[in-house]
Amino acid sequence: MTCPRRDAAGVATRVPISRTAGLPGLTGEAAAARLAREGPNLIPAHRTRPAMLTLAEQYVHFFALLLWVAGLLAIVAGMPQLGAAIFVVILVNGTFAFLQEHRAERAAGKLRNLVPRRTRVLRDGEWRDTEAADLVTGDVVHLEAGDRVPADLRLAEPLGLLVDVSTMTGESVPEQPGPGARVFAGTFIVAGETTAEVTDTGPGTRLAGLVELTATARRRKTPLAAELDRLVRQIALIALGVGGAFFGLALLVGTEPSEGFLLAIGVTVALVPEGLLPTVTLSLAFGAQRMAGRKALVRHLESVETLGATTFICTDKTGTLTANEMQVVQAWTPQGAAIVRGDGYAPVATVECKPGAAAAMRELAFVAAVASEGRSVERDGRWRAEGDPMEAALFSFSLRLAAGDIEAARDTVVETFPFEAHARRMSVLLPGWLALKGAPEDVLHLCRDQELATRAGSAVESMAAAGLRVLAVARRGAPPASATREALERDLDLLGLVGLQDPPRPHVPASIAACRAAGIRLAMVTGDHPLTATAVARQIGLWTGASVCLTGAQLSDDLAELGQQVDRDGVVLARVAPEQKLMVARALKARGHILAMTGDGVNDGPALEEADVGVAMGAGGTDVAREAADLVLLDDDFATIVAAVEEGRATFENIRRFLTYHLTDNVAELTPFAIWALSAGEFPLALGVLQILCLDIGTDLLPALALGAEDADESGAPPVSGRHIVDGGVLRRAFGVLGPAEAAVEMLAFVATCWFAGWRPGEGFPGGETLLAASGAAFAAVVLGQMANAFACRSAGLPAWRSGWRGNRFLLWAVGVELLLLVFFLYVPPVADVLDHAPPTAAGAAVAVLAIPAVVVADGAYKRAQIVRATDTRPGARSPRPS
Repeated sequence: MTCPRRDAAGVATRVPISRTAGLPGLTGEAAAARLAREGPNLIPAHRTRPAMLTLAEQYVHFFALLLWVAGLLAIVAGMPQLGAAIFVVILVNGTFAFLQEHRAERAAGKLRNLVPRRTRVLRDGEWRDTEAADLVTGDVVHLEAGDRVPADLRLAEPLGLLVDVSTMTGESVPEQPGPGARVFAGTFIVAGETTAEVTDTGPGTRLAGLVELTATARRRKTPLAAELDRLVRQIALIALGVGGAFFGLALLVGTEPSEGFLLAIGVTVALVPEGLLPTVTLSLAFGAQRMAGRKALVRHLESVETLGATTFICTDKTGTLTANEMQVVQAWTPQGAAIVRGDGYAPVATVECKPGAAAAMRELAFVAAVASEGRSVERDGRWRAEGDPMEAALFSFSLRLAAGDIEAARDTVVETFPFEAHARRMSVLLPGWLALKGAPEDVLHLCRDQELATRAGSAVESMAAAGLRVLAVARRGAPPASATREALERDLDLLGLVGLQDPPRPHVPASIAACRAAGIRLAMVTGDHPLTATAVARQIGLWTGASVCLTGAQLSDDLAELGQQVDRDGVVLARVAPEQKLMVARALKARGHILAMTGDGVNDGPALEEADVGVAMGAGGTDVAREAADLVLLDDDFATIVAAVEEGRATFENIRRFLTYHLTDNVAELTPFAIWALSAGEFPLALGVLQILCLDIGTDLLPALALGAEDADESGAPPVSGRHIVDGGVLRRAFGVLGPAEAAVEMLAFVATCWFAGWRPGEGFPGGETLLAASGAAFAAVVLGQMANAFACRSAGLPAWRSGWRGNRFLLWAVGVELLLLVFFLYVPPVADVLDHAPPTAAGAAVAVLAIPAVVVADGAYKRAQIVRATDTRPGARSPRPS
């Protein structure tokens, strides 16, 4: 019997295989019949929504529909320029949002690519190289190092087999499955070889189940989307209500119905915040850019703000809380113990041990490395593991101690006895001696000196309690010739123990403390052993007095009960399956949490899709996890998540800043219409609809965007749970302080222009150039007031003169451009004619300039009053919420 392999040069060859573990395989005829019945071994493609349908949805959500109606009404009212501008806003924003979609579909496509194209199968009593898609249940396959598992299999005869199961568990340490164990499609053979029987193919594989979970998991609306929906619906109702009221008032004062209808349309369009969508979108883009500078790549813009609202973070262990690099951190010999402090697999480290133990420590490291096949190599300026990460750590340990020429010793190996399920140890026979390493319980009883083995057993317990993975190392001199493995691996001389660990990242403890200070709960969710997970949790400060460690077997299948189990700070969930991770995400969301979930393996895709914010690893994660996530950590560091949360909270505050800015403007825009209505049409309109459009998406847009580039709030306090973007504080400040101050100067500039032109109360208002100049003065007052308002909105607690004028360079540029636009709109005759105003007179301009100090002083007085109220200790005094 032969099995096709590839030699060192990559050329296909056929080498004998001594046995097939008693598995007969299938005949070609039987395999063809099963293939016809079961279908090909392919991961089914999940039905995706047509791209055009997704694109169309971006143009018909509620806010977009509101803008479409506003644009159409503007055209009906004889303002085609306004309608066209609104349509452009809708199209640009819709297209931008469309480009952010399809993450789940792309992730499912990556999953399907994990199944190899060809494999080796036993057919008609011979090994054949065939298409993996043609595999059926009952087929017998042969796999070796470098192969990807083509279907779900049951192992028959693993020889030194190591399987990288990170696609299923997210854990970096390869497993060592024994006979009868199952391995799953998409996993990877790191070392050894095996014969196995196919148990499931295509849609029946566990990988296919992950495809389905990833593709069907759907997030609820982000907090920002829900807030914007609420705000837009309120604005729509107010705009329609006010427009209808103005139409009724116009009829009451004797205005022709057609003119009254056009006036109502103008008011309605004026109240619709056409600049809100681009301002929000670009503010989120600012936040995403800042996050990228802190090693966090945003894939979905709304997740920028959602991160700021996060109340619970579920993080995996390996590669996020830890460095994802196995290291020898402790060693023990009969002569003494050692503490090792190094950086990954680099050969430089600090080893602290007694002087008398140095020679024994070098021998321990040398024999451990010789009894291994993995190594550490330098690539691209960084030391990396090649082969089994644990063996690479032993190789690095030997290099650090300059223990000897490992590669030369390995070249003399006569025979290798690999790890097996029943003998969890590996040994290599060299000329004149045997090197061995393995699990202490499978090595210590083989040693000659059992008193020494007992001492070593106490050291093993101490290391294991610290969460270390412990290996015993031994040797035998002058082993008998032509002996069996069992005869060779006895009468050993125990050299010592090595304790390995994937060490915690250095900045994680401080980041965990920062999360708790910000009111965020934390949980570790891992596929690793409970003892290891708990030890790491204690080292990094995740473990608290109320913490518990639960295994996957202990987690409830009931969503409500599961939520009660896991909704606590510092909980550790170990041996968790991918389906359970998804259930944990659903349970925490059901309890009202805004959830951020980290992951790096294929198995994490469904949970990342389900979470409010999916966070994937950029350096060590899989493509599937990255495609399913909203945020990718470029350095795989938990500290980066905390930095991203800080930026998310800064973005939340920035959105409140520019909404305060926009709402202030709306007061000034609506005031002329209110005065016109209250005067029964006797007082002319100080501003027209096209002037309002220039304010909304002309002069106001750049300062609003610049406010979206502000740094984090100076208080550093976490946001109040459930806080709305637009709340009482924002409304009081915009409608009760800043807006009235701006509107008062606006109307004063209008009246002053008419006064100095000879108008007196009780007389009819002048028309012609005087009225145009008065409207220009009112327009200038609003723009100048908004320039001051931009600086006032930089801080919720500090007046403009204390928050600094140069802290935001984008705002300085934006205000400069706003001033140039004001000159352009007023002094370029064709533009001024379209807007139906003229340059203000000297008197009108002088009054308009007063809008700057008026807004700044009103804002400062309001903030001072807020501080006084906050420090009032009298009974019944109530501290206001920050605005």
